[in-house]
Amino acid sequence: MTAQPESAVEVLRARGIVEPVELAIGVGPQLGALAENLENSISVPYADLPGFPAISEASVIAGTLEGTRIVCLQGRSHFYETGDPTLMATPLETLAMLGVSNLLLASTAGSVNADFYPGQLVLITDHINFNGLNPLIGLAAEGGFVSLTEAYDKRLLRRLKQACAGSGVSVHEGVYMWFSGPSFETPAEVKMARMLGADVIGMSIVPDVILARRLALRIAAIAVITSFGAGFSGGAPTQGETRQQALSGLISLRRLVRAFVKTKEEGWSVGVRRDEIR
Repeated sequence: MTAQPESAVEVLRARGIVEPVELAIGVGPQLGALAENLENSISVPYADLPGFPAISEASVIAGTLEGTRIVCLQGRSHFYETGDPTLMATPLETLAMLGVSNLLLASTAGSVNADFYPGQLVLITDHINFNGLNPLIGLAAEGGFVSLTEAYDKRLLRRLKQACAGSGVSVHEGVYMWFSGPSFETPAEVKMARMLGADVIGMSIVPDVILARRLALRIAAIAVITSFGAGFSGGAPTQGETRQQALSGLISLRRLVRAFVKTKEEGWSVGVRRDEIR
């Protein structure tokens, strides 16, 4: 860990974002409107925070939702933009220094499962790192051997499923496969993803999950289906289709997140100890 997260925390505290933070939410540009639900919000641009990636219009937004204190990372660095899978390390370390134990990630994805249609939501239960890239390369001596046996926390998954029932939002559960992008996958790659056990495919989440597990954060992830994969069920994904379906799924995602935050029976204070990850 460098001094940059410490400097970023100092800036956030000076702007009024202080502990305790009960839940963090990480979203990319297409789902960034999710942060608009926060009440009494404070926004700090990434550009003002040391070590944060240079993403246009990206901000750390803090506020409350259903009485829960939340910080939202509204902006995600994708591997295809820089070729560097580590750029979200400082933002995630900053969250950990603010006392965050629970992280909810939301992204878009393509479907390679005939039952998962565009506009629907999928709760991620596991992932396949097809790239072979890892943001912890070179950090083995500093705790880089991180267990991913339960990368996606079962308790948070249970709470999400309870929230689905309470909000009337229909969801699926499935495995996410990470491709580098920015080109969409070929029909042959989509077929391979299905054969290897993936349900959805996308260009994000996985590096963030690995980095967050090194910090012992408990993680849940939701994908908004934006298209079928190339050659599958007539799929021929385009950037325009992805944006349109992301907006459609955002309505259900907002309802689900609000209901998720309201599920207080387990509280937010029970986190994984930082020394559990080796």
